[in-house]
Amino acid sequence: MRLLIIGALGGQIGAASQIAVARGSQVSQAENIDAAMKSLRAGNGADVIMIDSGLDIAGLVSMLESERIDVPVVACGVGDDKGVAVRAIKSGAQEYIPLPPDAELISAVLEAVSQENYSIIHKDPAMTKVLALAKQVAKSTASVLVVGDSGTGKELMARFIHNKSPRAKAPFVAVNCADIPENLLESELFGYEKGAFTGAVARRIGKFEEADSGTILLDEISEMDLRLQAKLLRAIQEHEIDRIGGKRPVKVDVRILATSNRNMEQEVAEGRFREDLYFRLNVITIQIPNLADRPDDIEPLAKYFIEKYAASNGLDGMRISKEALIQLKSHPWPGNVRELENTIHRGVLLAVGSEIKPASIHLEGSGSSHGTAVAPNGETAGGIHLVGKTVAEVEKELIIDTLDHCLGNRTHAANILGISIRTLRNKLKQYSAQGVTVPAPGEGGTKAPV
Repeated sequence: MRLLIIGALGGQIGAASQIAVARGSQVSQAENIDAAMKSLRAGNGADVIMIDSGLDIAGLVSMLESERIDVPVVACGVGDDKGVAVRAIKSGAQEYIPLPPDAELISAVLEAVSQENYSIIHKDPAMTKVLALAKQVAKSTASVLVVGDSGTGKELMARFIHNKSPRAKAPFVAVNCADIPENLLESELFGYEKGAFTGAVARRIGKFEEADSGTILLDEISEMDLRLQAKLLRAIQEHEIDRIGGKRPVKVDVRILATSNRNMEQEVAEGRFREDLYFRLNVITIQIPNLADRPDDIEPLAKYFIEKYAASNGLDGMRISKEALIQLKSHPWPGNVRELENTIHRGVLLAVGSEIKPASIHLEGSGSSHGTAVAPNGETAGGIHLVGKTVAEVEKELIIDTLDHCLGNRTHAANILGISIRTLRNKLKQYSAQGVTVPAPGEGGTKAPV
């Protein structure tokens, strides 16, 4: 993980950086926000930014958003001052870490925020076969197209290929082509010069240059506009890119991995994807099977997610009952591994005692609302009554109750709810403006237990 620290490295924040280094992070430092932004624009990427709570967090978040640099921000401050923590979160930080630093807390927060856990847990022969192929092709420089339904783990497979390749120590840069508006994706990929368009306040290095000598992942590439596909094809063929507003091409050495949940041959046949680009990308295709087609993976994945979420919630010795495991194995898993992870996360939080039983497992199409646990008294988890309320009212209560249950931890609450941290933050700002009391980090647990 690449960690960028903004602030003086002396004192407690320096100790925090040493902990991060000891846990395998690559740490860089900027004295102030301007220096940090200059580094990011120059292509020195970061997976997480850690900033002194005394600096202008809101200003940093605003700059990142205006320049479309998507990096989570974590604030640090001396002591356990809830007021400082609340101000940091309201300013846009995703988490707050009190100093002096606790090694386990820093590791847990950084991993949760960056979501950096690239293990591929498997036992089923179908997945073993796929991983063997991925390991074999990882040694080459060939482009690889990873295909599979949503939630199967396509980005994890791409990271596996990078980590097994000769480029493993070089950058791995992922770009989600579906998340970035069409008119912005070109500048995100290829960068731009100062003054190239309104808002281009400085030169910005694109993802291709950031990934130079390493690997770039074009996630959900089938969503890319045809016009931009032509420019991407040229970048692949000529090994060079053109910054917007630039006067000369820039050479790049990048291995390209791409993913899609669509039938790419059908996309080509119907004119939505260039055939020549498809052939350039499709040197090797890796098809990830659905979770329902690799049933032997359900148990090890379930146990892995139980351990993960029990640890992050301070619950020791959590296990799953045989009856609950049978319930999991009989489910079709339309949402694949992502659905299983969310199911287990809820199960950990709703379990009575140290064992997850069938009553704590709530599945799509099993009689309960998706993502909503139904209690024996007919209420949803957290005591939300559905009848007579609008969808917006139910959503608000579910979000606030989940945040309360997670003791104000935004990252954990977003994971349980199945939404991004940015979406959660926007919802909470909206509720605060409406006069709703929003649990601050470290606060919560005031609701009756489920």
